[in-house]
Amino acid sequence: MGYSKEQLLARLQDLQIEFSKYEHPVVMTVEAQEKYVGGMGGGCKNLFLKDKKHRYYIVSALAGTKVDMKVLSQRLGLGKGGLRMAPEEALPEILQVPLGSVTPFALVNESARDVGLLLDKGFKTQERCFFHPLSNDMSISLNANDLDKFLESIGREPSYVDLEANPTVGKDQPPDLAAFVPSGSTILPEPPEKSASSQNADGNNVITSSNSKAVAEKAVKLAKNVQNIKDKSANAVHPSSAFTDAEKFVEEILNKISAQIFLETKDGSIKEHGEELGTEIANRLRKCCCTEFKNLATIFKNTAYTQGFHAGRASLLR
Repeated sequence: MGYSKEQLLARLQDLQIEFSKYEHPVVMTVEAQEKYVGGMGGGCKNLFLKDKKHRYYIVSALAGTKVDMKVLSQRLGLGKGGLRMAPEEALPEILQVPLGSVTPFALVNESARDVGLLLDKGFKTQERCFFHPLSNDMSISLNANDLDKFLESIGREPSYVDLEANPTVGKDQPPDLAAFVPSGSTILPEPPEKSASSQNADGNNVITSSNSKAVAEKAVKLAKNVQNIKDKSANAVHPSSAFTDAEKFVEEILNKISAQIFLETKDGSIKEHGEELGTEIANRLRKCCCTEFKNLATIFKNTAYTQGFHAGRASLLR
């Protein structure tokens, strides 16, 4: 479970951070929020973004600051189309906040440890700025120095940038914000498969692929491959013998990798990731298989040690 609103407010008090709080109905926009905080200025918009390598960012800016995502993407060294809005399911999985509650305070959660943060340098010009405290049925106001104090308490170095700048990026002008790209990526659980049809602008169902027959045939083939691997694993030698034979041990690992690759190479993944599919699969393999392979290797090592011990003991008793 992530931090609750009450836990966050208690933490701010423990840090001796001064803030004012404003309870109000659930609001989804800065304009709606301003109706309940007295129109005092300092309203903030918070964007939750994702790049093609599954790295996430919170961009927190004054309501009046213009954030051009194409320009920002180039300044981060991601190319023009490198940034997009993060999927809605990432909010509870990574930030652990409901829709409409994105805020720098969400970085208090361990699940958000790899999320990058860019703060509008305009915050420094405001006496107070307004943020949701992990829930959009309340707003709190505090100054930028106190926001810094909170971020430093969770091990974050506050980074204020000119979000409206549009510097040239090229061979002799490297991306000025490249240092703010997170080093870690976050892979979300695979969402349930969606229907093969979607809605057009008029709300009518349309087929999303012109070669639906080929897609269906490919899906059947992949399913058969996965089943073959499952059957092979089910009929394989007992695990205890797999850990006493190096060849069978390696075969066990290859079977697990093959099964995972077939599960990942679905048509939806191919369409979504395109040329990045190889990187996507590699990242997922590392995440889902690393611990399991370490466990397999440990079992193999311990089994080999035990067999060697018993063999040595038997030779002494002869």
